[in-house]
Amino acid sequence: MKDHAIQKEKLTSGLRWLMFMRVVIVTFILGVAGFIHLKGNNISGDFPVFPVFSVLISSYSLSFLYLFLLKTIRNLKLNIYIQAFGDVSLISMLVYLTGGITSIYSVMYSIVIIYSSLFITRRGGLIVASESGIFYGLLLDLEYYDVIQPLYAVHWGYDFSAGYVLSRIFVHIASFYIIALLVSFVVEQEKRSRSLLEEKKSEFHQLDLLHKNIIESVNTGIMTTDLDGNIRLLNRAGEQIIGFSFLDVEGKAVGDIFHGFSDIFHEIRNKEKGKDTIERGEITIVSKQKKIILGFSVSPLIGSKGNTIGQLTVFQDMTFAKEMENEIEKSRRLTLIGEMAAGLAHEVRNPLASLKGSIQILKNKLYLDETNKKLMEIVLRGSAQLENLVKDFLSLARPGLKDTEEIDVNDVMDDVIKSLHYGPAWHEEITIEKEPCSGAVVYGSRTEVNQILSNLVLNAVQSMPEGGTLKIQMKLRLHGNENGYLDIRISDTGCGIERDDVAKIFNPFFSTKEGGTGLGLTITQRLIENHSGTIRIESRPPNGTTCKLLLPLRQKG
Repeated sequence: MKDHAIQKEKLTSGLRWLMFMRVVIVTFILGVAGFIHLKGNNISGDFPVFPVFSVLISSYSLSFLYLFLLKTIRNLKLNIYIQAFGDVSLISMLVYLTGGITSIYSVMYSIVIIYSSLFITRRGGLIVASESGIFYGLLLDLEYYDVIQPLYAVHWGYDFSAGYVLSRIFVHIASFYIIALLVSFVVEQEKRSRSLLEEKKSEFHQLDLLHKNIIESVNTGIMTTDLDGNIRLLNRAGEQIIGFSFLDVEGKAVGDIFHGFSDIFHEIRNKEKGKDTIERGEITIVSKQKKIILGFSVSPLIGSKGNTIGQLTVFQDMTFAKEMENEIEKSRRLTLIGEMAAGLAHEVRNPLASLKGSIQILKNKLYLDETNKKLMEIVLRGSAQLENLVKDFLSLARPGLKDTEEIDVNDVMDDVIKSLHYGPAWHEEITIEKEPCSGAVVYGSRTEVNQILSNLVLNAVQSMPEGGTLKIQMKLRLHGNENGYLDIRISDTGCGIERDDVAKIFNPFFSTKEGGTGLGLTITQRLIENHSGTIRIESRPPNGTTCKLLLPLRQKG
């Protein structure tokens, strides 16, 4: 339906153009006739100027009539037949007025046949050719039998033989049909060529659309750059990965978006032809204040002539994979530590208990001077440290949750704060700000939840040896019909943790405190994972640290 409307619009536009050209041609002929009339009898002789003027001027009136018919008669083919009939009639009149068989204007029949063939193809061209042949043959026959006389001269002396008249009619009619057939053949070939071109354009469009759909449907980022390293294409997956739209990066240097890529592209261009120029690697970029680790592959972009026209880069977001690798590595280390702890508990705990008990008895029964007492206390403190270390190992090796129950975290936090006041790390200059919330009930081990909160609160207090503010906040994070999470935030105003150390604080045996075992936060993280929770630490040296802890609300199993 749409193609038909377009075709109809083109045909209407062509008819308007035909009307315009008819006016132009008639105006030209009228000008020539006027020139002949102005030059006088020396040129014009008995030429019937005013009758010719009448025929030509009447064509103007017909042009206005055609324009009116075009607006009233919706059938465009009928409009063309009407115009062709009118034009053939006017040309026949013009031939009659300008000499009949000797008139040069008989060639104008061909113009009508040509435009008829153009607009209404072969059938229309043959019909108009037949009409032109009939009109021209009838005109010459009437002249031959002296029914009419041409107005070219007053003294009419017709001296043409029947054979000459017949041959002239035959030649004109044959030329009319030949012109109609040739033009219709050209028109059909042009239509066929146009149809093939449209098919090719449609196929190319479908192929281009398929290519774009494939590029846009791939979950991997795809980017192309020119030889100068300017970005020319970026698919939808690439936009989502790097956080920039194609409009934001189009035409920009790749080094401005992917720092370090410029050097890689430079190396590729400098490689010898024929060698493997595919480069694979990883690179870290900053997108909207977020670091992204990209795994990429770069290869030359080859043009249709086999020459290199740019680079093709395929990349993926490896951030999550790298985090998973780190988690797997951390789990592997913890598993190894757990296995060591299981053996260490049997090998060390019993001899250590015997040593500690024996030294305690000796201390109580022996009379020791001050020096020996200090040495004995050093031995006891060392054994206590070893015992705590063994307990930490056992905590890491302990499987799953035991003795689970519903726990009100507000009550557990109150117990932790009370016991904190009696510990050696407490300082009277420390202020506690607590923001509890109702419904802070989780399902798990009370002992382990107590240990989690104790470790975090103790670390916060120990970071403020000169005093400060300990802030404890609890909020419920509900998600529709799900139970949601309890959000616990423990903040201090201590010295904070250096940026490079934040990523290592959960690693076993890493500690920023003098005399620390480096297992406190490792154990805390393991206990939180046992409760299906998460922990994240943010620090702003020297303005303190915030521990963000999420525990599922009352969730059995």
